Amino acid sequence: MTKRRLTRSDVRVGETLAWDVFGENGALLVRRGFLPSSDVQVDSLAERGFIDDQMPAAGMSAAEPPSVLRLLNHAVAELGPLLHRIAAGGGSVQAELEQVALLVAQAVAIDPEIAAACILHNQRVAAYAVRHCIDTAVVAQILARAVKRPEAETLSMTLAALTMNVAMLRLQDAHPGLSGEEMALVRAHPERGAALLRQAGVTDPVWLDCVLSHHENEDGSGYPRALVGDAIALPAKLIALADRYCARVSDRPFRKPMLPNAALRDILLDARHALDAQLGAVLIRELGVYPVGTFVRLLNGEVGVVSRKGLNSTTPYVQSFIGPRGAPLDVFLLRDTRSDLSAIRDVLGAGQVETRIRMEQVWGRAALP
Repeated sequence: MTKRRLTRSDVRVGETLAWDVFGENGALLVRRGFLPSSDVQVDSLAERGFIDDQMPAAGMSAAEPPSVLRLLNHAVAELGPLLHRIAAGGGSVQAELEQVALLVAQAVAIDPEIAAACILHNQRVAAYAVRHCIDTAVVAQILARAVKRPEAETLSMTLAALTMNVAMLRLQDAHPGLSGEEMALVRAHPERGAALLRQAGVTDPVWLDCVLSHHENEDGSGYPRALVGDAIALPAKLIALADRYCARVSDRPFRKPMLPNAALRDILLDARHALDAQLGAVLIRELGVYPVGTFVRLLNGEVGVVSRKGLNSTTPYVQSFIGPRGAPLDVFLLRDTRSDLSAIRDVLGAGQVETRIRMEQVWGRAALP
């Protein structure tokens, strides 16, 4: 038996369980086919339950369940050629871009927390120029849902996030010491990007305005139009937040990623002049002070990863995978950081964690590659 902990993505209220579920001592808790009828039952199973991950799940032999990671990787693979086609002056890509946007929307709808974790744990899937657009689209979707934006506007925002940097693809992974000419290209990329999209047949005003305005700042210090405050449309403000968070936590050839909590703190400080403070608070509320996917060390000495949000933004749930003496754990342990001994002591970068984990070990079948 290859035992792994049951995760929240494996079990939902009103959906029959696909596996027999065992306790940590091997005792059978519930049989496959059990129907959880409340969030309390779901929480109890996720906290106590283990399954045989190599046993075919009931009813799943014909088709795999949807995987958030797989959907986002598919979106990355589809987006790259489309961006290069637009950059080269090609047209008739809107329908294909909408399909990519729908892949992102489907991933977020399945599990927004796993989608957010992919930003931190799936950075090797593609070059930054393409992956960053998918990451930004994920966070833009999460924010749009949080502030209850209309479906059509959310789609336009997602399309804008996917194409916001189409005019500077080759500079995304460039060295930090850009030449004067390269800096001019960076400053011009919102206007040039909107022009390339118009050339490709895009007429959606929300989409185009988001691309044009995603580097504007609340105090007028942004570019290209130096807009101030309410002159910047809400969809563009949401994309700007998503863009800046994802850029900060990304590992790039010339810059190490910021720790996720530090990136959010940096954005909150930026909100004093560059960003909308209320929307910055929404970002922190939705991602949590310790975003899902963050590596942490607990007060009891264990090392783990934030696996889902808790009852408040400062006390998430953590799956510990290294014990207090530094040895990898055979079975990951779910910790509620509201508990004194399981409280978060430090946030760790990926380079500080020697044991490598796979996303499906933490988030189950919804994170299969």
